[in-house]
Amino acid sequence: MKRWVIRLVGLGAVRPWLTVALAVAACLASGFYAAGHFAMTTDTAALISPKVAWRKAEAAVDASFPDAASQIVVVVDGKTPELAEQGAAGLAEALAARKDRIVSVSRPDAGPFFGRNGLLFLSLPEVQTTTSELISAQPFLGPLAADPSLRGVMSSLSAMLLGVREGQATLASVRKPIASLADALEGQAQGQAKPFSWEALMAKPGGAVLPLRRLVLVQAKLDFADLEPGAAASDAIHQAARDLKLDAAHGVTVRLTGEVPLSDEEFASLADGAWLVTGVMLAAVGLMLWLATRSVRMMACILATTLAGLIVTAALGLLIIGRFNLISVAFIPLFVGLGIDFGIQFAVRFRAERLSEPDTPSALAKTAVGIGEALAVAAGAVTLGLFAFLPTSYIGVSELGVIAGVGMVVALGLNLTLLPALLILVKPREREAAIGYASLAPLDRFLVRERRKVLWAFGIAVAVTIALLPLVRFDFNPLHLRNPKAEAMATLTDLMKDPAQTPNTINVLSPSLTAADAMAARLSPLPEVEGAVTLSSFVPEGQAAKLAYIEDASLLLDPTLNPFDVTPPPTDAETVQSLSQTAMELRQTAGASTEPAAGDARRLAGALERLAAGPPAARERASALLIAPLNTMLDQVRNMLAAQPVSLDVLPPDLKRDWVAKDGQARISVLPKHQDNAGLKRFVSQVRAVAPNASGGPVSTQEAAKTIAYAFIQAGVLSLLAVTALLYAVLRSIREVAFTLAPVVLSGFLTLGTCVLIGQPINFANIIAFPLLFGVGTAFHIYFVMAWRAGQGDLLQSSLTRAVFFSAMTTGMAFGALWLSHHPGTASMGKILMISIVWTLVCALLFEPALLGPPSAPKQKT
Repeated sequence: MKRWVIRLVGLGAVRPWLTVALAVAACLASGFYAAGHFAMTTDTAALISPKVAWRKAEAAVDASFPDAASQIVVVVDGKTPELAEQGAAGLAEALAARKDRIVSVSRPDAGPFFGRNGLLFLSLPEVQTTTSELISAQPFLGPLAADPSLRGVMSSLSAMLLGVREGQATLASVRKPIASLADALEGQAQGQAKPFSWEALMAKPGGAVLPLRRLVLVQAKLDFADLEPGAAASDAIHQAARDLKLDAAHGVTVRLTGEVPLSDEEFASLADGAWLVTGVMLAAVGLMLWLATRSVRMMACILATTLAGLIVTAALGLLIIGRFNLISVAFIPLFVGLGIDFGIQFAVRFRAERLSEPDTPSALAKTAVGIGEALAVAAGAVTLGLFAFLPTSYIGVSELGVIAGVGMVVALGLNLTLLPALLILVKPREREAAIGYASLAPLDRFLVRERRKVLWAFGIAVAVTIALLPLVRFDFNPLHLRNPKAEAMATLTDLMKDPAQTPNTINVLSPSLTAADAMAARLSPLPEVEGAVTLSSFVPEGQAAKLAYIEDASLLLDPTLNPFDVTPPPTDAETVQSLSQTAMELRQTAGASTEPAAGDARRLAGALERLAAGPPAARERASALLIAPLNTMLDQVRNMLAAQPVSLDVLPPDLKRDWVAKDGQARISVLPKHQDNAGLKRFVSQVRAVAPNASGGPVSTQEAAKTIAYAFIQAGVLSLLAVTALLYAVLRSIREVAFTLAPVVLSGFLTLGTCVLIGQPINFANIIAFPLLFGVGTAFHIYFVMAWRAGQGDLLQSSLTRAVFFSAMTTGMAFGALWLSHHPGTASMGKILMISIVWTLVCALLFEPALLGPPSAPKQKT
């Protein structure tokens, strides 16, 4: 190994221009390839192998119901039920015309079918109450349906007031509509108009909750050539909402969530602030390099070598894997950290050798002899540690292992060839100052003299951290890696508050609808199940009794709601006359009474008088405020009273496609009773005990945790065996292999203990800190062990410590810059990587020298 290292360094030193030319050619070719083949997936589901059982269950559902994929959920919230319905209906109609961006549009909670048959899905008492309320409102609805205008509203109000004056009702009994109209018209006159709701006006206290939210499901056309494939479709939806004036100023909000926006946001949050992360990373790395080398030229050589390796590694990664994922893209800071580590180790040793050698080639040759083998062993150990993830099902880290492992080979090769060539060409200035840290001599002596005490101290630290291990919190919910303030994630969190709209549902695939209904009957009684829905759930129960009430109400109300003669729209003069007449009747009915209802009547009278005396534009605004929701309410009532018997045969085709596949397989959607982690865990356990092929968000979250945990155990064992074998092949001593690996294990325990103390959970993203910790830690400790076995003492005073310190700081800064990312998963990755590097450095500089003790051979100066 040493001979090969010496030959590679010699090649770069003897043929510097040829070496640089070959490196430039490789960089150009790699750059062109990477630019032309760059691809990245932000799909967190793709981080786990599709071959595991629960992923196969997911794939089966996706294959049978492909429309559920590439879906955008549009959440329309209105300040009134009418505004929500108007907004959702208008938006669905507008989006259906956007064939360039939209495949299909559906409304799971409304539309013609649910609008007509919605009452059938209520309980019988609710149907009876609703129809009774409509019948009792007949005198009020009649004038409104016959004359849907301000004049018609005044006619209805006049009819109520007449009943009060004739003793058929009290003013207090009609206070609600009077006060509501007064509030609305006064607010509009003062420039503080609030949306008016006829549904809220007619609703009785304690009745059904008014539907202020509507959903529109959009299947988008995705552009996979874009890093945000659904961005164009999302933009089309937002543009349609703006065109329809669906905004807070008009009482409506439109938000997007679902698989497509969440995936797009994932990449956007990664890109957002990337310039800050990159800038901090470059500045910190530059500073550490300067402090390590004290030479701008040498620093430029290391950076050029690292950049060349990064470009080549990126191209090789795309060539081997085909694309990057959310975890494998972390090869960039990993390569920068470890690639610069190799460069610093080589450059600092070169500076030390240059003090005693007459020229640069001689110093490079001596450097190759002194540090080359250690670099090769370190690179080999890191590569084996990363490759250990190849057999696992955690594809995210497996692909990172491939790319970063290949990158370590590239980094080693370039630091042994290109870096020496650049050092020959740029001729860095010679420095006479010593490279090591003579001031650390007392600490060196202390660590050897009191090594037992030091080792006992670290032993106690290990015991404490092992005791803390049961408290390590694992959170493998992919939703927790997203920016909670981003629109799609914030909207999803809001939806999760409603059990009927929560995404935490489980899907079960059955061979037929009959089998699905039988399975749903078994699942529904489970303690943690709120309900189980199949296509049959859309055939209401007890239809005969419900339809009887609806038909009775329809017979009574049909002439009222569908009058033969609809009054033509009034002129402005007719509107003014009706306003003035109703204002006079209000004052007459209120009289001198001091009851609250009379006060409201006088308030409304004043508002009507001001409206009658005002300009026509004011009356047009009042008409827009009251009549648009009136028409929506009347249409909804007409539809509700047109209900017909529902059977499987008459269900809408798009609804059938959502629940029964072409091959006859039927889907069951199981709703959880509780939304907390513990409740969802019980929910999954109970459902899978009955339906082992269950899939969906709660299942994938918990199964992913098990898959990842097993992957790390598997990779940990493999990497330990592989690295141990490599170290033994080089060191030929079990004791020295233990000296190399023991501090790595210790730093891992200390990192986990720190996570417990600061409350940082381990998640999908930051768990990769541990294989990186293993690689970096192994490299650092190999340097010390190989120097010690060569007879070098006073390790803290040597150039090696300087190289290790600044290498660790550079690597820590490169990784730690990720802490600034706006992406929560990436930020947590940066946090744990920084913590692990700090503990690795502590173990390397304090624990390792004490563990090694005095050298067994005479000291060699560096």
